[in-house]
Amino acid sequence: MNNKNIKTGQRLEVKGITPAQADVEVTFNVGQCLDKAEEFDPSYTFKPLDLCKIKGSNVTGGVGPFGLITLATPDLEEYTPVFFRVFKDTSTDKPKVLMCSDARPSSLKQDRGPLKQDRMYKPSFAGFVDVDLSDGRISLRSLIDHSVVESFGALGKTVITSRVYPVKAVKGNAHLYVFNNGTQTVNIESLDAWSMEKPLQMMNNGAL
Repeated sequence: MNNKNIKTGQRLEVKGITPAQADVEVTFNVGQCLDKAEEFDPSYTFKPLDLCKIKGSNVTGGVGPFGLITLATPDLEEYTPVFFRVFKDTSTDKPKVLMCSDARPSSLKQDRGPLKQDRMYKPSFAGFVDVDLSDGRISLRSLIDHSVVESFGALGKTVITSRVYPVKAVKGNAHLYVFNNGTQTVNIESLDAWSMEKPLQMMNNGAL
């Protein structure tokens, strides 16, 4: 998937791989729409996690949210989004990029319940990405391995690992998508995805 525009509200499925165990790397280009980014509130500077909770993957912004929807059911009853949102920092006159990995919609299991064994910890994680957007490019790589989603923003400048436990989006029932819920069209400059093989197991005598 190269040089493909993704418009507001679009969701494109990544096919030909095993979505529950995959390595996906995508480079987005937002250079043509940075002037449409929403203004950044300075009070959020040290609260990226709170900002991610307020402005989740379904909250429309100017440039973003856009990114990957991992371990998803087709109806998005379960999904784990990993995404960027670009702000306009008026104090520096430069873009400010938020990266989120939000496990809150990852499982039908609830984070509250009368019994401890029925509760599921589903936090969101976030951080600002120290990236130069002068060329408009920002990359996202996610390693997906059933219950682990490890994501690298801008070649690893921000790294987020989430543990998730979906009920339905497992094995062959899991899907992977690229999405854009911002008002501005985002360009997918390149996208490469691979299925990850099962690790080799050592025998008792040390031989493979």
